[in-house]
Amino acid sequence: MTDSVVVTFPQDEKGRPFITDALQGAAEVVYLADIDDDRTRAAALRSATVLLARNTAKELRPHEAALLDGVKLIQFINAGVDFVPLKMFSPHVPIASNGGAYAEPMAEHALAMVLAAAKRLLVEHNALIRGEFNQGKRNRSLTGGVCGILGFGGIGVATARLMRALGMKIHAINRRGASDEPTDWIGTPADLDTMLAAADVLVISTPLTPATKNWIGARELALMKPDAILANLARGEIVDEAALFAHLQAHPKFQACIDAWWIEPVRHGIFRMDFPFLTLPNVIGSPHNSASVPGTGETGLRRAVANIRRALAGEMPLYLVGPDERMM
Repeated sequence: MTDSVVVTFPQDEKGRPFITDALQGAAEVVYLADIDDDRTRAAALRSATVLLARNTAKELRPHEAALLDGVKLIQFINAGVDFVPLKMFSPHVPIASNGGAYAEPMAEHALAMVLAAAKRLLVEHNALIRGEFNQGKRNRSLTGGVCGILGFGGIGVATARLMRALGMKIHAINRRGASDEPTDWIGTPADLDTMLAAADVLVISTPLTPATKNWIGARELALMKPDAILANLARGEIVDEAALFAHLQAHPKFQACIDAWWIEPVRHGIFRMDFPFLTLPNVIGSPHNSASVPGTGETGLRRAVANIRRALAGEMPLYLVGPDERMM
């Protein structure tokens, strides 16, 4: 019986040949958006070896999730899947995010935001507009400092390489407390306090799970240096929103670079802040566009299909989302 990859989201004429080519004949491809008849859809899903999806809550019809108990993998195109109701699937069904798929542009974005904060670029730009020429005002050098990276997967590793090029020491946290990527120090989540106390820069690139929600709160922020720079490219909810705002107000030398917000259009339908972060001079914001560069879609497809081929070959897929990590 031929393996089949069922793609749940629409693909244009450019994307379809790319998926076929990337599979290299390992499976046939079925596009669920092309099928309207319930019975035909059900047959395709029952016979699927792998599902390639973006948001199954929108792409599957009621009760279709129950037809996927036999799949080898449900592979998402998204790096973060916290907003997808994964608990609709049986716990034994393997589910993978597209972790690290957009790592390189996101790492560049982290570097840009952190440098802008350290060099006071936005603050002094606005001062120049007011006619102030603060040539004697000190900015910061990152060389020799510690960059702490919370979540040392694809994004964390890509960020570490850029920060290391600046001469920063790399401290990292991941679940294993080990990595093939060189670090000056690495620990597990139990060692978070140690990393927070050492970090001149903290980059958050860990997935949002029940365990990481509000992971960085008032206690954790208090452990950090008063002039540290926090950059969040992952999910707003990893940081306690009220605690961060209060900390920024109380510590004007502390800076936050926020790309990932708490309420965002893609996940929640609207953009909203419960606190006026953008009124603070020690905040730099961007609209969660760190991965929005040309070729992003193609890169994401290529990396997702590579993980699918691992599953089809009987290998362990990367970036599996455990039953206890499913938010919804």
